[in-house]
Amino acid sequence: MSSNSAIQEAPQNVSKFRNYLRRTWTLYLMLILPIAFFVIFRYLPMTNIVMAFKDYNMFKGVWESDWAGFKWFEKAFASKDFWNSLRNTIMLNFLDLLVGFPAPIILAILINEIVFIRFKRITQTVVYLPHFLSWIIISGMAFQLLAPSSGVINTFLARYGVGPVEFLGDEKLWVFTYVILGLWKEVGWNAIIYLAAIAGINTELYEAAEIDGAGRFRKIWHVTLPGIRSTIIVLLIMNMGRILGIEFDRPYALQNTSVMNVADVISTYVYRVGIRGLQFSLTAAVGLFQSVVCVVFLLTANALAKRFGERGIW
Repeated sequence: MSSNSAIQEAPQNVSKFRNYLRRTWTLYLMLILPIAFFVIFRYLPMTNIVMAFKDYNMFKGVWESDWAGFKWFEKAFASKDFWNSLRNTIMLNFLDLLVGFPAPIILAILINEIVFIRFKRITQTVVYLPHFLSWIIISGMAFQLLAPSSGVINTFLARYGVGPVEFLGDEKLWVFTYVILGLWKEVGWNAIIYLAAIAGINTELYEAAEIDGAGRFRKIWHVTLPGIRSTIIVLLIMNMGRILGIEFDRPYALQNTSVMNVADVISTYVYRVGIRGLQFSLTAAVGLFQSVVCVVFLLTANALAKRFGERGIW
């Protein structure tokens, strides 16, 4: 009887599948372009990862170049500059995570608590705008504002007998300035996700908390934060996955010769030693190492999130 029922159900399943395709074939058709984009511009270029294991010759091409094994990895790991850039990358990303991750959450909650709608919109616009400025523009502004002799801030401090302060010339102050500028540029933009998550919280929960006598801070602690906890966890996992990934333009635009000991990161090291030095296999080896470590951090953070009862990112 079971085999007969299975035979009878098979045509029904086929007809259901055909009906499903008739209703949704346009959606699958629309997916062709994004899938083709990822295949052509994301996955096919990954085949050139073999460059990290070859003595790349631009005249022979990637596949015709001679195999070199782990030569370029050994060369990178034997370089003092590589370990210095690795240390700086981890340090700057950790400080960005420590300062820059909770800041958008706090800002989103503060904006959400604003009662006057017009002022709320103006505030949102003001804090979003720095995101659209390039780091070249921001670095130019920073050099003008923080210059030791003619900068606006040092001129103001000089009136009170302070300074001149080398914000971009002293190593410790450079790190502080780097983090603060990054926070100023991205805090408003990153708060958008949390504002969207807050908007999805059921308003009846706030009403119930108010009936129970909860004040504004109690409602934030017991309703708002638990309501966006899953969003916080997912974004934290994604940030952990980028702990070794660092943008090029930000440190490159802000660094100078006097702070290279703390300002040289993996991206600028690869540009300086690998690309300008025409050691393309070295850049591929460093990039592969960087990607593998980022994947390990991502998997570890996701596993820890699931262990503590969160959904994770998959």
